[in-house]
Amino acid sequence: MTTLLQISDPHFGTEQAPVLQALEQLAAALQPDVVVLSGDITQRARRAQFDAARRFVDRLAPRALLAIPGNHDIPLVNIAARLAAPYGRYRQAFGTSLGGEHETAELLVLALNTTRPWRHKHGELSRAQIEQVSARLRGAAPAQLRVVVLHHPIWALRTSDERNLVRGHRQATAAWTAAGVDLVLGGHIHLPYLHALPAAAGRCPAWAVQAGTAVSARVRDGVPNSVNLVRCGGGVLPRRCVVERWDYVASSGRFACISETRLRFGDTAAPGASAGQGTAFAEGAHRDFQESAR
Repeated sequence: MTTLLQISDPHFGTEQAPVLQALEQLAAALQPDVVVLSGDITQRARRAQFDAARRFVDRLAPRALLAIPGNHDIPLVNIAARLAAPYGRYRQAFGTSLGGEHETAELLVLALNTTRPWRHKHGELSRAQIEQVSARLRGAAPAQLRVVVLHHPIWALRTSDERNLVRGHRQATAAWTAAGVDLVLGGHIHLPYLHALPAAAGRCPAWAVQAGTAVSARVRDGVPNSVNLVRCGGGVLPRRCVVERWDYVASSGRFACISETRLRFGDTAAPGASAGQGTAFAEGAHRDFQESAR
């Protein structure tokens, strides 16, 4: 069994100490195989904020780490830095790469930079990025769960969030689903949800997996701090995974698993189901339960 912990939008500079401590405890208990930081690691791309984020990651001591910047990780008010070295402090903290990949026999994760220094907050996917990911997905082993990680969302659950969709989302969705992507992880909007992406007739859909803010006080619509955990493995077809949402529960001071969704992927849709139809392909979709961190 391989596990992936998605931590998104921590916005260091606005982090809450009790939530941060609870997340460290959760990660220590879960011992994920790979930790994904899906952008907006800092609030204002300041050195002290990146230093705090780096110390947090070092305390987690993940077996593998994939990090990508968010729009908040580019200087906003320091125009000179934004033009001359927009990713300078990010690179000092998390390395020169603005993306990367993680691959095992059970999992392929491709992380992409969707920020653009000339934009205020909107994201973009270039044609080259879409094509490179498509080629990599087509070359994946049949039993590998195929995961793409972005900062900006590829699917909006609410009309009000459509303006936050990454530029090129339609082209990317069409190309990546045709190439066999299973999950597209995102952040940016601080709203956790799981939704099937449009799929070609007769094919199982891929799923957009959005994360809330992990530790920041900048929660949205009363949704608590949250992270996502993806469990996959078995090395058999059809590919299967479990997507778990873990919320911070203030009364206990811990993260609790509040939902899990079992997904199945393959070349063809399940009998009697319509491709891209909500949770039609989820096994035990959104089974809710409360428990202490395992």
